[in-house]
Amino acid sequence: MSKLNFIPIIVGTDINAYNMAISFHEEYNVKPVLVGRGELPFTKFSTIPSTIEYFPKLGEPEEFASIMETVAKKYAKPGKKLMLVGTNDMYVRYIVENAAFLKQFYVFNYPTLEVMDMLQYKANFYKLCEEYGIDYPTTRFFDCTTVDVPFKDEDILYPLILKPSNVIMYLDLKFQGKEKVYKAETEEEANRIINLLHDAGYHDEVIIQEFIPGDDSLMWDGVVYADQNKNVQLVALGQVVLQEHTPTAIGNYTAILARFNKELMRKMQDFIEHIGYTGFANFDLKYDVRDGKYKVFEINIRQGRSSYYVTRIGHNLARYLVDDCVNNKKKDVVYANGEFLFSVVPKKVLRDFVEDPAINEECQRLIKEGKWANSLFYPKDKSFKRKLYMAARQYNYYQKYKNNQW
Repeated sequence: MSKLNFIPIIVGTDINAYNMAISFHEEYNVKPVLVGRGELPFTKFSTIPSTIEYFPKLGEPEEFASIMETVAKKYAKPGKKLMLVGTNDMYVRYIVENAAFLKQFYVFNYPTLEVMDMLQYKANFYKLCEEYGIDYPTTRFFDCTTVDVPFKDEDILYPLILKPSNVIMYLDLKFQGKEKVYKAETEEEANRIINLLHDAGYHDEVIIQEFIPGDDSLMWDGVVYADQNKNVQLVALGQVVLQEHTPTAIGNYTAILARFNKELMRKMQDFIEHIGYTGFANFDLKYDVRDGKYKVFEINIRQGRSSYYVTRIGHNLARYLVDDCVNNKKKDVVYANGEFLFSVVPKKVLRDFVEDPAINEECQRLIKEGKWANSLFYPKDKSFKRKLYMAARQYNYYQKYKNNQW
């Protein structure tokens, strides 16, 4: 670490934080500092972070900047830049909202507040998609501020997917029946969900979309990195093998195959450059067999929790941040290409629950050829206690898939 000119400061203690920590460790043999609200098993006993700083009030917007100032002053060293990395939407929003202040202490690369809001407020986002020729599912919006007039739309086809547009507001709500994404087979069911959200204290827009049919393997994941000068340096693409099937975690990918599709990659690149985006962007898409189009659901304003597959096909996520933010390196765009299976579930889950026979066979081949990895079992993480936690989690995964259908 003494030869490096930076110290990674990762905000978060979840699986995304762990995957970014091991990306830094793989590339630079450096032990990052993690900053979080509380202990999570992914990182709690890990030997990869040099330390984990816990601040229970980190999730409070009025406390975030001063906490990060405290961290910066503790770890500041002459000749070393503090490389700041957020790992969930809330922390990234706080970084962006406090960017002018935090840049006194840290280097980082995120979009401006204006660009971030264009993507996070879905009504704005889908207007942008129309403007730039990006396909998306048939979508409606319902204002949950009041539920006096029920949702009714005879031009939209059931089943429907319902999800809160304001992820930050929704994140901290706790109530019985809470799910990450809701599915409604009828108009009556759609209105029951809307009322559930309203009564739980969610008073903002709900996104209502037609459900695109098909199994998990029709989901796709895109990762784009645009440097501080708004030039795209990296585009990567993955085909989802499995996603979580439990109600509170739907949409979190548990297995991805690295893929190459130049046309789709160029489309993502052009969109990101058109809107003047900077930093990592993570596309969630689904292929619609009915019309042969890839339709985007959202773009996350950070790397995803499953983006580690990009590191393993030779394009380390941490290296892109350091080369850009610390060393100001200019790079031509790269379209990532390589064979690799990323998974956080056991081989038995892949074998028994991947529905598409060709995808299942490909997964088994890559496992046999050693072209796969479960990032939760990073070989250089020497914590035996953590391995026990993760092993128990692997066992539980099988029961989850067995007992939950999406």
